[in-house]
Amino acid sequence: MDEELLGIGAFAARARLSAKALRLYDRLGLLAPARVDGGTGYRFYRAGQVGRARTIALLRQLDMPLAVIAEVVDADDGATAADRLDAYWANVEARVAGQRTLAAYLRGRLSGRSSEMYGKFVVETVDVPEQVLITETRHTLVDELPAWIGASLGRLEEAARECGGMTGEPFVVYHSEVSMESDGPAEACVPVADEAAAREWAARRGRSWETAVRVEPARRLARTRITKAQVAHPQIMAAFEAVEQWMAAEGLSPAGPCREVYFADWDAAGAEDPVCDVAFPVS
Repeated sequence: MDEELLGIGAFAARARLSAKALRLYDRLGLLAPARVDGGTGYRFYRAGQVGRARTIALLRQLDMPLAVIAEVVDADDGATAADRLDAYWANVEARVAGQRTLAAYLRGRLSGRSSEMYGKFVVETVDVPEQVLITETRHTLVDELPAWIGASLGRLEEAARECGGMTGEPFVVYHSEVSMESDGPAEACVPVADEAAAREWAARRGRSWETAVRVEPARRLARTRITKAQVAHPQIMAAFEAVEQWMAAEGLSPAGPCREVYFADWDAAGAEDPVCDVAFPVS
């Protein structure tokens, strides 16, 4: 080996890492020494490994988990590594946006200024025509809810192709509270064009995924629009409470269970992009 070899102390100083960190990265397969002395177990590194070591150190400053760092530094090319970093950072920003929204929600509750918090939501009414719905119903706790919503709406949107196509925005109805203690049920709904085809589809499905077809009458909804960050529980409760407060002030009564209406591409949306209407049927 013609390239200069450095002992672990010298390499640690050049890479701006501790010897302890280098031993950990070796154990995890992130940064293996170029040579380990068979007698002493002493580690030696090539000078050319400094760049990888510094990259690992910088990624750790982003609080990136070691498993994700491995995916970045082991990418086949720089573009792929950059894409993996972008994906990680998008998740970080989404999490921080959600935490920011949660902090605002808790600040309003703790300070007793809930009415000020509710005033940030713009509430309006909208009329929805009669709809033929294909649905899935499930008892679920709140920690399982996001994954179930994505999966169930995906299945129903795929099934809508057999039922004349979608005629409106998908939504989720909460027939009872969904929390850490209460499991609903929740009902995922997709409006479709062909009722007969929908009933044939449901008959073929039997009881799998608790599928059903129902016709929902025309309704008036009181709704407010929220961002992707605001959808997370429990901060979404501020939106529901704001709509309820507005309904009471307007002399309107609930005429059915509350719902979330999803009108945007969830995967493409950023944390601050509007994605969902929180709504109550009213009379």
